[in-house]
Amino acid sequence: MCWCEVKLGKRLKSWAQRHLNVGFVVGFLLLLVTCLVVSQQFVTSASNFVTTEAQRITDKQQIEKGQVVCDTEGPFSDSCEVDGHVRTNGTAVSVAIVPTLWSERREWRIRPYSRRTASGVKEVTVTQLQVQAAAPPCKVTHNVPAILFSLGGYTGNFWHDFSDVLVPLFVASRRYGGEVQFLISNINPWWLAKYETLLWRLSKYDAVDLDADVQVRCFPHVTVGLRMHKEFSIVPEWAPGVRLSMADFTRFLRETYALPRGAPVSLTREPDKKPRLLLIHRGHYRQFVNEQEIVRAAEAVGFEVVVMEPRGDARVDEQARTVNSFDVLLGMHGAGLTNAVFLPAGAVLIQVVPYGKLEPMARREFGEPAADMGLKYLDYSVTARESTLLEMLGPDHPVIRDPESVHRSGWDKVAEFYLGKQDVRIDVARFAPTLSQALHHLRQQ
Repeated sequence: MCWCEVKLGKRLKSWAQRHLNVGFVVGFLLLLVTCLVVSQQFVTSASNFVTTEAQRITDKQQIEKGQVVCDTEGPFSDSCEVDGHVRTNGTAVSVAIVPTLWSERREWRIRPYSRRTASGVKEVTVTQLQVQAAAPPCKVTHNVPAILFSLGGYTGNFWHDFSDVLVPLFVASRRYGGEVQFLISNINPWWLAKYETLLWRLSKYDAVDLDADVQVRCFPHVTVGLRMHKEFSIVPEWAPGVRLSMADFTRFLRETYALPRGAPVSLTREPDKKPRLLLIHRGHYRQFVNEQEIVRAAEAVGFEVVVMEPRGDARVDEQARTVNSFDVLLGMHGAGLTNAVFLPAGAVLIQVVPYGKLEPMARREFGEPAADMGLKYLDYSVTARESTLLEMLGPDHPVIRDPESVHRSGWDKVAEFYLGKQDVRIDVARFAPTLSQALHHLRQQ
């Protein structure tokens, strides 16, 4: 009984005793009927809610039992989770799910690379079959799940290797504790060799070259494609299974490569020890023209400075150990800053941002990921007078005078001038406060 029934009942009794006008009694009776109708509607709504929630749970159970769930509306990637009696056919570049019950036939075409716009990536056809008879017979049966992804796109660039493949692969596979099979299209043997140590930590099984695989393989579950949350980082709420963060990824790297340092030097405990700064040297565009002057400025602040040019053919194991021995990583915007993943937590990343209104891109690609890793992030924006573009083009050229107009003209011009033709001569007096900030941060450790 709702509260209005009790209240109206008492009033009706009281007024009846006082011989109130019959019209008043009739009016209150109508109000009582309204109250009862509202109560019935509430009960009906609650019943509908319970029915809807039960249907949602039933739908979820059906998906878990053997259907395809595809996400083609993410900010970067397309991917599918295929659960049940799953067949993969490498030569046909296809994945098919055998239904447990009759279902409609559905089909998706997925680029199994984390950037759906990347070229040179073979599409995979994912099919939810209508009847079991349409499924190809199994030649090899696996009792572990699989992750199907591509090494096309931008792999070979150190930053893209991590942002596009290794970080999303960590998110997709970590929940399996190594009990997962990798199926790789556009395979690059040299890439697998470079990251061999890391890949063996994620999967205990030899990777399958999907493009050359003539077997129909059967799996209990297949993830098709890698899902990128954001550039070079992880959104914990989007990680399947357990929540994972970028700090978890860098911790995983330190364990994988047996890196000895989990924290930078503590100048409060060792005040006489010089913190170490690694300056990334670039052998081509976006170079520091006055590199030695920068070294002397950092030494004057109180750092021990080492200059290193990362080699593309270097073993990641050795490079990781080298970077881990430093407390500060300093470099121009570019792939070399990817080495920040090997720094101890609490270390400092200093990104020099080239001239040309590139700060939003620089923060997105390195600033936000560095903070997610647990690093102190600092940046230094180059002015026009510090850029060699000023000497090359003159002060009245739109590239110098109006960078926003260059951005409006399209990415090709931005890349051509600000990333491809620019070197930098740092004003060390202007740069000194940034170095001091890095030192101050280490003194707080």
